[in-house]
Amino acid sequence: MRIWSLHPKYLDAKGLVALWRETLLAKHVLEGKTKGYKNHPQLNRFKLMENPAEAINQYLSAVLTESKARGYKFDESKIDRDYQLSFLDVTTGQMAYETKHLFSKLETRDPERHKLCSSLKSLEVHPMFKIVEGEIEGWEIL
Repeated sequence: MRIWSLHPKYLDAKGLVALWRETLLAKHVLEGKTKGYKNHPQLNRFKLMENPAEAINQYLSAVLTESKARGYKFDESKIDRDYQLSFLDVTTGQMAYETKHLFSKLETRDPERHKLCSSLKSLEVHPMFKIVEGEIEGWEIL
């Protein structure tokens, strides 16, 4: 499971679809609707939120927006759009790690997107994150 801190616009088609599916699974975990993945490290930052289910719906909302921009037909009924905006910090170290990880995936799966993304000075974060100084997050599996 990978819940990217990077903006979903950088993901290739396969990555965006995987993000949608994996984050829907995360939503079910946070809502107590599944037995698996309960202790997955990628969920830790959402579990710390005042309302984890609202936070994951907010996250999914941005993924849905990106999917619509690409003409995809993700099932909008899978998420609850009635949430209070919340924000999470993400460290500079985590962003660097995710950027390198994404570039590695894009290099083989979508060379054109890799070329475009690697030409950018920096990549934007998902809209619910704000960047703070720091190392790779403790929940990241290295």
